Amino acid sequence: MSASANSPPTTHDRLLLPITREDFGLEFRVVARGGIRRGIRLEKAFWMSLKQMAENRKCTIGMLIDEIAKNQTKTGNLTSAIRVACILGLADENLILRKLASIRTINAILVACPSPAFALASSKKILTFNAPFQQLVKRQLPAGPNNDARQDLKLALDLNVADIFARLDANGEVPIASGFVIGAGERRYRGQLNAVRAPVPEPELLMAFVNG
Repeated sequence: MSASANSPPTTHDRLLLPITREDFGLEFRVVARGGIRRGIRLEKAFWMSLKQMAENRKCTIGMLIDEIAKNQTKTGNLTSAIRVACILGLADENLILRKLASIRTINAILVACPSPAFALASSKKILTFNAPFQQLVKRQLPAGPNNDARQDLKLALDLNVADIFARLDANGEVPIASGFVIGAGERRYRGQLNAVRAPVPEPELLMAFVNG
């Protein structure tokens, strides 16, 4: 048996986040709302979910639990109802985020940009681009009379793509500036761009905005 078969899975290999012993411990909190005090025991993950849901809805945890309590009078089990409400609430938020975090959204952002821009995969493959970038390529790297597009277009960045992702992970609020070269045939064009991480979970994409 190979050593890799016995090695622990890496972060990218895992399907789920690891669960620690502390995650199973119950936390007791007293939640007050409308003159009613409720003592509730929940796992830490559910308290974290309630906090996140309350922040997103601009309310308090007490307000959430009060609404859950009013809607679960038939079951009589408040803690179970809270757990179900947390799962359903986060699932709904995740669905909304997945709709927003899509290639279609990336395309819309690029189309709205008046300057040349494109989306770049970690393999340095240009996945999509806007009309100004297409015009830039046609102007700087004109194709032959029988070619409508440059099929042999190549891109090179001064910075390594993996390094750009690493810098953005460290400080995603600051775009990363890099020089770049696009070439086709014997022609080359050098420019400068600012790169940010595209708001999609998979695949990893950069959105690059050409300066000038």
